[in-house]
Order: sequence, then structure tokens, then C-alpha cells
Amino acid sequence: MISFDRGMIDGLLVLGFGGPTPGCCGRRPSCPKTPGCEAECFVSGVLGDNPARAKRIAEVSGHYHHFGGMSPYNALTARQAAALKDELARRGRPLHVACGYRHWTPWASDALRSLRDAGATSVAILIMAPHQSSVSWDWYLKHAAEAAETLGASAPRLVAVVQPWWKEAGYIAAIAAQITESTTGWSAQRFQDAELIFTAHAIPQPVEATSPYRAQLAETAAAAARALSHPEHAIAFQSQPGDSRIGWSSPTIEEALQAAHARGRREAVVQAAGFLVDHTEVLYDLDVDALHEATRLGMGLTRARCVHDHPAFIAMLADRVEQSMAASTSASS
Repeated sequence: MISFDRGMIDGLLVLGFGGPTPGCCGRRPSCPKTPGCEAECFVSGVLGDNPARAKRIAEVSGHYHHFGGMSPYNALTARQAAALKDELARRGRPLHVACGYRHWTPWASDALRSLRDAGATSVAILIMAPHQSSVSWDWYLKHAAEAAETLGASAPRLVAVVQPWWKEAGYIAAIAAQITESTTGWSAQRFQDAELIFTAHAIPQPVEATSPYRAQLAETAAAAARALSHPEHAIAFQSQPGDSRIGWSSPTIEEALQAAHARGRREAVVQAAGFLVDHTEVLYDLDVDALHEATRLGMGLTRARCVHDHPAFIAMLADRVEQSMAASTSASS
């Protein structure tokens, strides 16, 4: 686990998963740099450059090519970061802010270099993941530490991590608002009769068993359902690999739809609470695969947007950053 120095925070590293954008990422010296190589390079970087996984890499790369080979993830996350920077400045808390990603450029080291060049010396880390596990939280902290090491003595100090926020009121309010917007024009009865499903990315079951990931998602879902006065809800998981020898989080979104249909539901509202923006995994797993399954079952499916830069969500993040700034300043005095 990363250890933090202490000091007055003047920079914020917004750390996310990343997604392929046009141009070579520079990760592989052997990259052919052919048109459309970005998706395959990105997916192989996530899954591992292993010939044994070639079939899965090709399958997931196909999801990206379905939408033109690129992902809106980086642009949407940068929009969140810009909104957060503006909100902090409005509160009299100006910070240097930069986005860095685990699996695409700009890498976390690029973001730290940008923060250093802008004059930041003491940086807090904001992990753009609402629920915690070793693969959704700890790896980001490790990645940030490794990025700082690549810059050596010139790197800004990592002085704090913004605390998790899976059940914070602003996050829940943003989820509820997106669901309300997606069901505009519905009668109260129609909404009550619809199956309400919240999804997150599946993780390996051994990892799930040793982390609060599922419990935190369940808390998020329960809080959002209460905010919407919906009588019941379900959680489900998406993006499970089909070639794994170990189990992953369940039920799948397809299984959740099947269970809802078996209980007499004829319509479902789905919101990807484990994701913050509508990037390729959300778009393909829910708008293509899950919609296909719902259609097969004769069910209607409405997908609510992720929280994106909803004002309630951004305000909540600003609150969390301010809390980190206060704690770090107090500890250093």
C-alpha cells in the first residue's frame, strides 16, 4: 500500500481506467501502428499480452470496433475533472488538476509531470471508482506510486487520497436524477412495476470475497432505490470474461433480467452505478448485449446514464477533496 507524505495540497491527480483514443499509446515497441490498432493494443494491455488470451482480446476489441474503435472514457473523465476544478475554484480552493489513466495516455506519470510543470508540489489522488477492491482501488494507488517513482526526485509529493464515496448523498442524488430523467413521462405505476437493476463491473470471486466491493455496491443501490421510492431493486454485474477458469461476480445482467422476467416483470430500468461515465463497456454490455437479452425475453429495457458531471456528483467530489485538504493541512501543522 502506498504511504503518503503530508503537506498542503496544491494539486489533484484524477486517476481513472482509461480508454483508447486515436494514435499510438507507445506501450508496445512491437505495435504495428496500423489503422485501428488502438483497440487491440488497449484491450491486450488490460488483459495481458498473452497469446492464450487472443480469442478474448479479439472479442473485447470487437466491442470497441462496434463503436468505431475508440472510447469516450478519457474525454468524459476530463470533463468531470474540469467541472471539479471549476467547483473548487468557485469555493476559493484553486488546485492544479490533471487526469492520468492506468491503461492509456495520458498515463499517470504524464499527469504528475503536468502537475509538476504547473507548479504543484503536494498532490492528492482522486480515484475515479466508486467501489473498493484490490483491482478497483488498490491497483490505482500502486499505479500512482509507480508513476511518481518514474519521475524521481522531481515528482510532486503524494500527500493524500480522496476518501471513497459510494454512499455519499451527492453521488446517490446524481444516480437518482439520471434514472428520473431516463423515465421522464412515465406514470408512477409504470416506474413501480419496472425492475430496477444497478450494475457494476464483475471482479474475480476470490477478490470479491476479500473486499467490500459487493457490499458497497449493494449500499449504493439500496440508497438510490430509497431516493426514488422504488419498492425493490436488484444488483447485477457485467463484463465477465467467458474464458476464465475462476468464477466472477454474479448474477450477470442477463441472469438478472431472466430472474425479473420469471417474476412477471415486463420492463427493466438499468443504471451502471459501478461506472461513472457512459464509455464502451457500458455502451456495449448494456445497450447491445443486455438489450438483446431483454428483447429475447420480450421485456422493455431503459438504461439510465451514468453520473457523468452531474452537479450533485461534482459537488460531492469537491466536498471530499476539501476534506482531504483540511486533513492534510492539519496533519502537517
